[in-house]
Parts: sequence; structure tokens; C-alpha cells
Amino acid sequence: MIFANDSRLRWLGPIGLFLFGNIFFRLAFWLQANPLALIHSTVVGLGAGCLFWQLNRAIIRYLQRQHPGLERTTKRLRLLLVLTPIAVNGAVFFRFLLHLLLGSRPTLWLGLVDYVTSLGIQLFYQVVYISIYEGNYLLSQWNRTYQEKEELIKIQWQTRFNSLKGQVNSHFLFNSLNALSALIEESPAQASQFVDELSKMYRYLLQANDQELVSLRTELAFIESYAHLLQTRHGSGVSVKMTVPEDQLASPLPPLTLQLLVENAVKHNIVLVNRPLLIEIGTTKAGELQVRNNLQRKHIRALSNGVGLANIMAKYRMLTPREIIIQEEDDHFTVRLPLLNSHC
Repeated sequence: MIFANDSRLRWLGPIGLFLFGNIFFRLAFWLQANPLALIHSTVVGLGAGCLFWQLNRAIIRYLQRQHPGLERTTKRLRLLLVLTPIAVNGAVFFRFLLHLLLGSRPTLWLGLVDYVTSLGIQLFYQVVYISIYEGNYLLSQWNRTYQEKEELIKIQWQTRFNSLKGQVNSHFLFNSLNALSALIEESPAQASQFVDELSKMYRYLLQANDQELVSLRTELAFIESYAHLLQTRHGSGVSVKMTVPEDQLASPLPPLTLQLLVENAVKHNIVLVNRPLLIEIGTTKAGELQVRNNLQRKHIRALSNGVGLANIMAKYRMLTPREIIIQEEDDHFTVRLPLLNSHC
């Protein structure tokens, strides 16, 4: 709570209320009364003010302990409303008794008009007590609820993110083993080289598995290894060209983002020596990471488990409000990803 340690407020608050009340409600008395009456009024005002500040504070906090939380606010306010007439009248008559004990004649309370005036002043003070302590409690409870909600959302997103990472890893292994299976029949020697490259790549996968984000530099280094793996199988039928400015290489992105895009390009397009597939990775003037390939779709639809672009889009929604842009033209397919800053 903001006023969890309110010892200074408990002393300064009554003084502030005393000054405010006398300036706005009893200024004429202070300008006309004799010094002894002013001393008595000060002793009564500060004494009663301190006592009823503590009393109201204790009552409000007791009700907050007995009926805690935002959902019980209405009940607390109803109880405070019931107690307010008692507290206000108690403050009026306590001041009356203090005046008697000090030997001064409390003419201020002899008439009905004076009683109503004093009652109004004490009611104002009561509203101040409730506003400070109940208002602070509501604010702290709202803040706590908001933080808990944010934490819950964060945990939910983290769970989803971890699930997506698991999908990517299993997806990558599934497709790599399929490629290896086909290569064993075509070229055992190349299959051996493929396994070597695959082991290097899985070393990266194991390192990146515990990270939500990696640098673009790290991801591009991984793509180099992946490109070698592709060329082991397809030869000059596939080419990966990377032209990313040096000042953009520190930008973070989810691990295997580029690998999924490159893999999708190879999966859905014809890859032949006489019809090579060119995949270009670069940046745009608008501050986006662009992956582009010439479009030469296969006539037979490639098998897919639906991870690919959907996975990437789901991850980016967790990281930035900026959208991923996908463009398919007559001769090119382009995916533009927002470049993230290092604070994501």
C-alpha cells in the first residue's frame, strides 16, 4: 500500500485538516476571538483531530481486513456509511467535552445552527479520512490485481511460446530426416556429409532452445550451415544470398525464423539445376527483414504439417504489434518481418 508506513501522515494530516478547517470554516472566529479562546480552540482542534484521525484509520483498516479485495468494496462503503453519523456526532460532542474540561464555555455548540455547522465540518473531515485510506486501499488493490493479471498473461504467452518452440524443433527434425532418407537412396556419400552438417545444426538448436530470441547475426550464421545442407542435396539447384547491413545484425528475432522461411521456399518450389531457386535475405528501407524467392511452384502440393508461417506469425504477435507482410507476385514470393529492437 502507498500509505503502508503512514506515521508522518498521521501527524501532519490532522494539522493540515485543522488549518484548512479554520481558514475555510472559522476564519471570522480566528480574527475576532481573544488569545485564550484561540489557545483553547487550537488544543481542542488538534487533540480531537489527532484522536479521530487514528480512530477512523483503525476502523477503516479493520473493515479492509474483514472484507478485503475490490469485490467487497461496496460492502465496506456501506458499513462506513452506517458508521459515519456515529463518528461525526462523536467528534462534535468530544470537542464539546474538551472545551468543558479546559474551562471554556463552548458557545459554539449551544445553538442549532452552530451544531449543524460543526456537524458539517466533521462530516467533511470524515470524507477526507475515508478518501485517503479507502482510496489508497482501492488503488493498491487495483494495482495488485493489474500486476497479477499481467503476470498471468506473461505466463500464458510464455507457455504458448515454449509450445511453439517445441513445434519448430520437432518440425525441423521431421523434415531433415525425410530429406536424409531420400538422400541415402540417391547418394550415400552425400548422405554422410548431410549427417555431419545436420549434427552442427542441431548443436545450434540445443543452444537456442532455451532462448526466446537470438541475434540476427547468429541466425544468419545458422542459415549458412543450413544452406550448405541444402546444397549437399540439391547442388546448384538452390542458392541462398544474404545481404544484411552490419548495423542490423544485432537485431533480435525468434530462433529458426529464417530457417522456416528458407525451408518453406524449398518445399513449395521446383528446385533443379536448370531452374535454380534463389532465396534472398536482406533488409528494406522501412526497417524490415525481407526473405524473397523466385516463384516456381511445384505442380504437386508438398506435404506440410502447417507449422511454417503460422508459427512465425504467432511468435511475432507476442513480440510486436507490427504485422508480418506476405506478398505473392507472378514471379516472386516475399515475406517481410519487422526488425525488433534489443529491448523486446
